[in-house]
Amino acid sequence: MEIPVTGFIVHSEGPDSSHSHKLYITSWDGRPTTHTHHFSGNTSFDVGHNHHYAGMTEPAPSGVQHVHNYRTETSFNDGHTHTIIGTTGPAIPLQSGGHYHYFQGYTTINGRTPHRHMYNGTTGNEVN
Repeated sequence: MEIPVTGFIVHSEGPDSSHSHKLYITSWDGRPTTHTHHFSGNTSFDVGHNHHYAGMTEPAPSGVQHVHNYRTETSFNDGHTHTIIGTTGPAIPLQSGGHYHYFQGYTTINGRTPHRHMYNGTTGNEVN
């Protein structure tokens, strides 16, 4: 019996010149097995300005405890942008079904006066 499976492999370099591969199965027998979340917000106000950001988390398995990685660029304000990279906290169930995640961190350092911004928030509900 053949079952159609789709997915992708991610190659990553380790800090000691080692590398690994992660296999993400995105559908099994035509049914999605992963999901993502929208996220957006505003950074803290530092050095006279703040930035807006928005993005989509990386896929993660559905139906089990999990976290999501995320990465996005901030809006262009005061002549520069920042990068936001992180990992959400664990899934928090919603009474209406589905779940969301809390996230927080600091942007990369950039700007005429080098600085960073703090950010935090919650993702939206899961998207299949």
